[in-house]
Amino acid sequence: MADQYEEGIKTALQNRDLAKAAEMAQKYLDKSKNVPLNIGITGESGSGKSTLVNALRGIRNRTEGAAKTGVNETTTERTEYIHPKNDNIRIWDLPGIGTVNFTADKYIKKMEFEKYDFFIIVSNDRFRENDAKLAKEIQKMNKKFYFVRSKIDQNITSEKIEDPNTKEEDVLKEVKNYCTEGKLGFKSPKVFLVSGFRLPLYEFNDLWKTLDVELPKHQRDVLLLALPNISLDVIEQKKQALASRVTWLTVASVAGAAVPVPGLTCAVYIKIILGFAIYCVNSLGLTRNLLQKLSDVSGVSLEDLKAEIKSPLAGAEITKDLIIKCLVSSAPVITEMAIEEGVRFVPIIGTFVAMGLSGDTTYKALNYILNSLTEDAQQVFKRSVGLSTSVRKTCTLSHRSLRSMTT
Repeated sequence: MADQYEEGIKTALQNRDLAKAAEMAQKYLDKSKNVPLNIGITGESGSGKSTLVNALRGIRNRTEGAAKTGVNETTTERTEYIHPKNDNIRIWDLPGIGTVNFTADKYIKKMEFEKYDFFIIVSNDRFRENDAKLAKEIQKMNKKFYFVRSKIDQNITSEKIEDPNTKEEDVLKEVKNYCTEGKLGFKSPKVFLVSGFRLPLYEFNDLWKTLDVELPKHQRDVLLLALPNISLDVIEQKKQALASRVTWLTVASVAGAAVPVPGLTCAVYIKIILGFAIYCVNSLGLTRNLLQKLSDVSGVSLEDLKAEIKSPLAGAEITKDLIIKCLVSSAPVITEMAIEEGVRFVPIIGTFVAMGLSGDTTYKALNYILNSLTEDAQQVFKRSVGLSTSVRKTCTLSHRSLRSMTT
């Protein structure tokens, strides 16, 4: 999607048609922000579907806006949940096929499976015949599906109660083998071991890595920027995705520099920088609301999370005055920043400099904001998962056990 816009922008800049370049950049930004994504979560009753729906949305169970959860099947009709970070992402909580009187093909039709971009099939035990039937029907539609074994933390806890010397990696390996023992009709199905209560633990990050490879780029970026911060790697990926927007925004800002109206250029820059700062804070989980949700989910107090923050933009109401204050205070740093050679749009930024335009200043200001907020997101994430030694130990063990099972 981006390639055609990139070439058009380069051509427009070469022809010194700034208005055309800015128009194309804005069209791309608008299009990339409005990519729809529908995710279907299905599986047998009580498998943990609703908890996973909530986890994907960064919401704790039994809080406002959360999908209903319980010991028994609580989903009897398909229910749509809008992602709080992006209302173009819809996560659908589907009733387990075992709880409705439909054959697999009729269930597919009733639940309108054609509208979903991919599916997650959830089980808290082993995957059975109904799961296999669903997977086969999804395959016929040429769509992707992923098996998730939920409630893995409960298995580990119960095993350690019976035998305190139980090794976590042994439990993970046993569970993975057990949940695919049935004859599903698939060759070595990939199963991800997940705790809906703590996504950073176990194998949710590996599910994301699979989606990262298999989803179309435009959908991948939309999902990435809406995901909770499940790892430092994901935060870095978010930074890269947001960095790609920096150049598009810089191009969009240049049109203002070409219009000889007193004060307009500054107004254009501030508006663009304001919008980008809000977008970054939301994508990196640093709004007041998202920090509170992270506190609820992680058990780390909001005060402790905020203590990791340095940027005045994180956890605050971002206004034009706050942006101006931030830029003024950091002006020496922004001025000294070099344009990164690794950015694929450097030739375009270089064109701004050669033309005597101030796009390079906008570019540096946006990057300064992105770098500052990314550092805050990384520190907040470390604090949220590093509350105790046991949490850090669990993360390490889970990573090691995964590597041993996949090599």
